[in-house]
Amino acid sequence: MDAKGRVSIPASFRRVIEASDPNWKSGESPELVIVYGDHRRNYLECYTMEAIEEVDAKIDALPRGSMQRKLLQRMFHGQSFPTTVDETGRLVLPAKLRNKIDLDKEAFFMAAGDTFQIWKPETYDEEELAQTEKWMDDLPEDFDPLEFLDGAGGA
Repeated sequence: MDAKGRVSIPASFRRVIEASDPNWKSGESPELVIVYGDHRRNYLECYTMEAIEEVDAKIDALPRGSMQRKLLQRMFHGQSFPTTVDETGRLVLPAKLRNKIDLDKEAFFMAAGDTFQIWKPETYDEEELAQTEKWMDDLPEDFDPLEFLDGAGGA
């Protein structure tokens, strides 16, 4: 990350962002939404336009006035930041978002289909990687994580 808060998005992520922005045209800047969430979230989650529209549709389908709808509206509408990827494939992270996750020099990107997360590398190692290792420790020694895919309904 540079002094202005710009981070380079890996090229493969950029292609997904472009393909998932219905308004994007070659030579233009694709849009995305960064959800930063509440105080418990120690990473930024970046949604493609198609992904955030899918989330919005699911929120809108909840009963008007329900606590679930209000909570999700606050999280996805009130704690998010719409932005674009610049012409060099960088994302400008405002100071508020950098400060929230204590991001200073390096950013760790983790892809998750049509979203990706931005972490401070040390936080990812301490929290997410440690949690994954704990889950793995709770499984039988000969367990292959690919077995989780057997019930996923994919072909």
